[in-house]
Amino acid sequence: MEYIKFRDIDLEDVVSLFYETVHSVNSKDYSQEQLDVWAPKDEKDTKIETWKDSLNQNITYVAKINDKVVGFSDLTHSGHLDRLYVHKDYQGKGIASALVNILETEAKKLKILEIDTEASITAKPFFERLGYKTICLQTVERKGVKLTNYQMVKKIEL
Repeated sequence: MEYIKFRDIDLEDVVSLFYETVHSVNSKDYSQEQLDVWAPKDEKDTKIETWKDSLNQNITYVAKINDKVVGFSDLTHSGHLDRLYVHKDYQGKGIASALVNILETEAKKLKILEIDTEASITAKPFFERLGYKTICLQTVERKGVKLTNYQMVKKIEL
C-alpha cells in the first residue's frame, strides 16, 4: 500500500472509484434514486473535467495497491474535507483512516485549526471514531431528490 499525492494520471481512476463506491457502499443507507443523483452515471465525463481542477488545487492523496487506486481524499486550504472514498473491496482495511490522518497532518503544517466535512449516513460512524463531532443533520437537494448528511467538525491540535 502506498499513499501518494494526486496526479492527473490518477483522475479517471479516482472518478471511477467515486461512482463505484457510491453505488455499492452507500446503497445500504440511500435509495437507488438518491444514489443516481449523488453520482449520476451520465455525468461521469463532466465530473472528470470539473474534478481535475479541484483535486489539483486541494491537498489530495490517493491510496494505491500495485498501482491501482483503492482510495482517495482531499482537503481544501480552508480546512474542508471534501471527498473521501475507498473502493468497495478495500473497506475496513484502514485506508480511509490513513488518508484522513495524512490530511490532518497536512492541516497542522498549514496551521488549519479545524477540519469540517459533510459526512454521509454511511460515513458518519467512521468520522465519529476519528473524533469528528456532529454539528447538525442536514438535507441537501439534488435534481429534486433529498439526501441526508451530517455537518461534522474536528479541532486540530497544532
